[in-house]
Amino acid sequence: MEVVVVSTPEEAARVAADAYSVLLRDTPSAVLGFATGSTPLPLYRELIRRHREEGLSFARARAFLLDEYVGLPAGHPERYREFIRGELEQHVDFAADAIVGPGDLDVAPLDAGPAYEQRIRAAGGIDLQILGIGSDGHLAFNMPMSSLASRTRLKTLTPRTRQDNARFFDGDIDQVPTHCLTQGLATILDSRHAIMLGFGRGKAQAVREAVEGPLSSRWPASVLQLHPHATVVVDDDAASQLAFAEYYRTTYAGKPAGQGL
Repeated sequence: MEVVVVSTPEEAARVAADAYSVLLRDTPSAVLGFATGSTPLPLYRELIRRHREEGLSFARARAFLLDEYVGLPAGHPERYREFIRGELEQHVDFAADAIVGPGDLDVAPLDAGPAYEQRIRAAGGIDLQILGIGSDGHLAFNMPMSSLASRTRLKTLTPRTRQDNARFFDGDIDQVPTHCLTQGLATILDSRHAIMLGFGRGKAQAVREAVEGPLSSRWPASVLQLHPHATVVVDDDAASQLAFAEYYRTTYAGKPAGQGL
């Protein structure tokens, strides 16, 4: 695991976007993994800028989403598929139907997990997966105590999670779905390169536990310690509890030119 500490989310976005630029230059048909939520937004804005100003192309790429609510109709503004459409897809040059979410398959929710796993395998696996970390250490909808060996599956949302997400549903918890589909932690480990972003002091404990704590289902993001090519990119606030923050800064600053993430 490589840890990169930068000053701001915007600087983190540039660091992560460099990995996309290199991958898509070398492998235009790469398979990407996208996360939703506020954390990856600076990255998506930077990718849009590079597409418009530098010619970064997604025309031959494909992408898979980490998770999706169950029960929201197609086109609902809070579907994660709509989030990616509005925040990234419609601003760049993805081909039609190049992006797929676990709720897009024409199967029952209980069958969607295995079907999604098969779809990812058929695409050759995910080359670059972007992740955000929750303040409790969750990845996607893999909440604390999720199995480290989990695969894409149907999950029941806890009352706390539904209450936290009610702000997106006019503050009404009754509008928040009770179930979701999510890639599992083992699914995430299958990606060839995983980049986890974390910003703000509210993420500091989770980042510390994920990076320097023991491997534990209590902190699901700690599973990235097992990933053969994981990169954690955090701002100064999110890195504020890391015991080895200066070591991470020094080693990143001293990387040979052109090595990349």
